[in-house]
Amino acid sequence: MKEKRNRRIILASTSPRRQELIASLRIPFGIMPSEADENTPDGWSPERIVESLALRKAEAVLHKLTDDQGDGIIVGSDTIVVVDGHVLGKPVDHADAARMLSMLQGRAHFVYTGVACIDQSSGDKQVSHRVTTVKMKSLSADAITAYVKSGEPADKAGSYAIQGLGATIVEGIEGDYFNVVGLPLSLLSDMLSAMGMDVLTDL
Repeated sequence: MKEKRNRRIILASTSPRRQELIASLRIPFGIMPSEADENTPDGWSPERIVESLALRKAEAVLHKLTDDQGDGIIVGSDTIVVVDGHVLGKPVDHADAARMLSMLQGRAHFVYTGVACIDQSSGDKQVSHRVTTVKMKSLSADAITAYVKSGEPADKAGSYAIQGLGATIVEGIEGDYFNVVGLPLSLLSDMLSAMGMDVLTDL
């Protein structure tokens, strides 16, 4: 019988949402903020933005780790919202959040999440992304103002959280729900499996 390696995930993020999703996989994990620069050149495609930033975050954590910090797979992730070719990241203030929500209300937009996995021991890398279409309800100015004042949009790409109060303003989705939350678990599990960590059979 093949001996299982005692491995863990190292999440290159301090996002509570991503931590909760990683925890649901029942794999031992640790958290290390990447502190990576998240700026990208103008003109990059959404796919390139999220994949490049996810890899940048994972690589930043890899460089922080020492050889005696275990045998892990570093997971980096990045999420953006795209509407009419405009990339919406996290809002800088309430006015910016209201601006984004006004752009999204009453129509469909796309949520891109990039995922990067790096094997700490071998340096092997896997990078991919997933896209989900989200349709938001038509919102009144008062509804937008109230949602912004709730504080929930503050650190969310596109200024809403589908797993929170934002669920009340989303009409429907096409694709992976967890991709919108910030970490597509089905995609991640496939990537981990390709690196020798099977989520189900390693339980």
